[in-house]
Amino acid sequence: MNKHIGMRLASILTFGAILVSGCQQSYSQAPLSTPTLIPTGLFVSPFPAGQDPMQIVADLGTQTAIAKTAEVAGTPGTPTVTLPPGTVITPQTGASITPALGTVSPVVVVTTPVPVTVVPGSSSVTPQTTVVVPTIPVGRPATYTLQKGEWPFCIARRYDLNPEDLLSLNGIIDGGIFMPGLVLRIPQTGSFPVGRALNPHPDIYTVGSSEETIYGVACYYGDIFPEAVAKANNLPLNTILSVGQKLTIP
Repeated sequence: MNKHIGMRLASILTFGAILVSGCQQSYSQAPLSTPTLIPTGLFVSPFPAGQDPMQIVADLGTQTAIAKTAEVAGTPGTPTVTLPPGTVITPQTGASITPALGTVSPVVVVTTPVPVTVVPGSSSVTPQTTVVVPTIPVGRPATYTLQKGEWPFCIARRYDLNPEDLLSLNGIIDGGIFMPGLVLRIPQTGSFPVGRALNPHPDIYTVGSSEETIYGVACYYGDIFPEAVAKANNLPLNTILSVGQKLTIP
């Protein structure tokens, strides 16, 4: 009986010694962390204890806004955001905008010229007019039509014709009777007797009547062609002369 009690005491002492030595032994490695279980349920907060939920939401919104700004500004390593049409983005200084993928059609600006009305001022520019001056006839024509201010003897002097031959060929009795539009046949032979010039020239002629014509002024001098008078004064043959006008006679 006593033998059994002694064996039990010895076993208890041995077990106690093992426990004491185990408590004094140090760990060679840090203990593994045990994951914290988050309680679930409708009335359980999803945020860790000791943190402000509103602050966490605010920080999350700030981070999202910074990420979007970086994407628009073209921050390297961030994806490009394609904004809806019509969105206007003003980049900060030094930032570059990465255009969205796709073909951008150029804008064609069509301008319509506006009609300009020029109002002349005090100094006006007189447009130059081109005067068509007829050439001086050479030789004798087959016929000639009398103009205002001309008569048969004037035509005989001009073309160096014998006046009698001219009147006879046209059946004219009185060389002083004439009218504009009368068509005269011109002889191709003969010459004016003497002194074809009726008045001396070169000269300066002063128009004395509004009824005068360049044809009549040429007849005043006899052997001058009206085309020569018009050319010397840079005037057309049908110019209406004015009283007092000066004409250069070649």
